[in-house]
Amino acid sequence: MQRRDFFTSLTQSTNEKKQVLPRPPYFKEEESFTKCVECAGLCADICETKIIRIAEDKSPYLDFSKNGCTFCDECAKVCPEDVLKLEYKDIINVEIHIDPKKCMSWSKSICFSCKDPCLENAIEFAGMFYPEIVAERCTSCGFCIKYCPTEAIIVQPKKREENV
Repeated sequence: MQRRDFFTSLTQSTNEKKQVLPRPPYFKEEESFTKCVECAGLCADICETKIIRIAEDKSPYLDFSKNGCTFCDECAKVCPEDVLKLEYKDIINVEIHIDPKKCMSWSKSICFSCKDPCLENAIEFAGMFYPEIVAERCTSCGFCIKYCPTEAIIVQPKKREENV
C-alpha cells in the first residue's frame, strides 16, 4: 500500500463514521437505533413507498433514489422496540439543497422537475429559473430527488442548532 492510499483510507473511514443517515421521521435520538439489532426490519417491510432500507447495523435509513416519504406513520406503529414512535414525529433529519452548478434551471434551461412532485410547495423559482428550497416549508421528504435529471439535489446532515 502506498502512503497516499493509506492516508486516503484513513480519511474515508473517518468520513463514513461521521455520515448521518436519513432516518424515518419518528425518532428522538440517533443512539436509540442500537436497539434495532433485535428487530427483523418490520419498518422496511411496511413502508408504503419502499424507501426504508436496513443498514449493516440493522438500523433503518431512507433511500430517496426511487421515492419519498409520505409520513404515513406505519413504520412508527410497527416498531417493536419503540425506537420509532408517533410522538417523536418530525421532519426528516437531513437538509435538502439544490446545487446551482448541476441544476438545469440555473443554466437557463426551463425545468420544473423538482418543483412538480414537491408536496409542500417548498421549491420556489425566481421567474422561470433559479430554484431555491424554502427551508421553512421543506420536510425533507425526498420526493424531489428522484425527478431531478441532473442529480442536482443534495442531501446533507441537518445542522444542529446550539442553544447559546
